[in-house]
Amino acid sequence: MINVIDLLCLFVNMVAKRIDLEHIITPIKNGSFVALARALTLVENDIDPAASLLKKLAINREVPVVGITGPPGAGKSTLVNAITAAFCEANKRVAILAIDPTSPFNYGSLLGDRIRMPKLFNHPNVYIRSVATRGSLGGISAKTLEMVDVLRSSNFDLIIVETVGVGQSEVEIAGLADKTILVLVPEAGDEIQHIKSGLMEVAQAFVVNKADRTGADVFANGLHKMLKDQHQQIPVFKTIADKNVGITEVCDWILTADTVAVIKKEQLLAKQAFQLIQHKRMANVDKQKILSAITEALKKGNFNMYTFIEQWC
Repeated sequence: MINVIDLLCLFVNMVAKRIDLEHIITPIKNGSFVALARALTLVENDIDPAASLLKKLAINREVPVVGITGPPGAGKSTLVNAITAAFCEANKRVAILAIDPTSPFNYGSLLGDRIRMPKLFNHPNVYIRSVATRGSLGGISAKTLEMVDVLRSSNFDLIIVETVGVGQSEVEIAGLADKTILVLVPEAGDEIQHIKSGLMEVAQAFVVNKADRTGADVFANGLHKMLKDQHQQIPVFKTIADKNVGITEVCDWILTADTVAVIKKEQLLAKQAFQLIQHKRMANVDKQKILSAITEALKKGNFNMYTFIEQWC
């Protein structure tokens, strides 16, 4: 018996097959949020004709993509809110892709980032879309890459990708963004030791947010010294995002000429290609089926992981 979700997916696919792509692509170019939302839904859920749509989009890779990441509680959403508001005052169009973690148990996600951006929610120059990590340990799924390309085919002046809270391996944002900002707080001194081997190496700028707290100057100076010792010319900004302090300097840095070398751009595109290829090859591997199969295998006893996975390899 077909359940309600399967029936809905079947209906959506039947409707999608009749879609004239030009009726989506042209409005997207002209900045239609309705067409953009429709295209992102098709792409995110692999609904036909998503593959054809991606191939026909005129993707403008000159549109800057800024990745904003950092530990939970650093004020990433508040910083994104402040930066976006500043760009809107300059009559710029901004797209925000806010990434939330996916539960490893029920594969669901609380897509609540726009709750932290109430002033921008209905702004005519701002488009906000929430997306889940879909289990990606690095915080960026193949679907995120595709959705950013859809956004790049519209007429935005800036695309901001806000990731989930960082871990040691969450560096995939560097494979997507032209510029990556790492947001930290004055109390993050000990955390630097845990994340510097990965994320510290991919950031093009550091933002010490909540700089009105005790120890902010000492922490920022410590960052400057560490970067100088590593012979890295990376800016360190101090901000109080909820009071719009220091935001102008960050926006000016975002607007500066692209600092990413051509060879690095090639490397970033190669990383994206690898992730997309990996995603397509794994498309037929269903986590729920694996879970069910493991449940049955454990009942039989003598479970061996390497024998078990042969049927999927």
